[in-house]
Amino acid sequence: MRYAVPDVPAGRWQESELEVEKSRFITWLCHAPDSAAFEALLAEARRTHPGASHHCSAFIAGPPGEQTAIGFSDDGEPGGTAGRPMFQVLEGAGLGQVGCVVTRYFGGTKLGTGGLARAYSRAVAEGLEALPRRTVVERTPLRLRVDFAGEAEARAWLAEQEVPVAQADYGADGVVLTVGWPSDVPADLSALETRLRGRLALLPDD
Repeated sequence: MRYAVPDVPAGRWQESELEVEKSRFITWLCHAPDSAAFEALLAEARRTHPGASHHCSAFIAGPPGEQTAIGFSDDGEPGGTAGRPMFQVLEGAGLGQVGCVVTRYFGGTKLGTGGLARAYSRAVAEGLEALPRRTVVERTPLRLRVDFAGEAEARAWLAEQEVPVAQADYGADGVVLTVGWPSDVPADLSALETRLRGRLALLPDD
């Protein structure tokens, strides 16, 4: 599976701001490969803006469509007017591993439930417009045995296919390369086997 995630360094975030009827909505977006990264973002938002009215939030810690490592909160806003609309925008963007907080300073004018939902949704949507992204490729480990003479050729072919070598174990009769094969692509090693003139073995999982 391949999907987009925020291209934001660990411990950092992207900020944007929206004003609706004199209320300020400050959007924070981060890369959240786990719920701890999202919780760190929420803590930073609360620390930076202790006088804000609300710190509403939503996150998807896994791939798009994830149904377990997710969450959202209205943080005191009327039920269903903030966290869920924010989550729906994240989900609709097809992003994974993303955390979001929208900090609100009340401007004195009540927006109503529909107005709040629209404002929080818009705050997230506008934040996502400028969010840098990168692609994550989920990978399956494969163990390949080659002889010593074929290791360099095997590594070169794997590099051409953009398949990383995670580990190399050397033994008396050759080397076992543990590689990260893209999980959405069949493991076709015929071209490599041809290059190595048959001196290749795909080993079972331990």
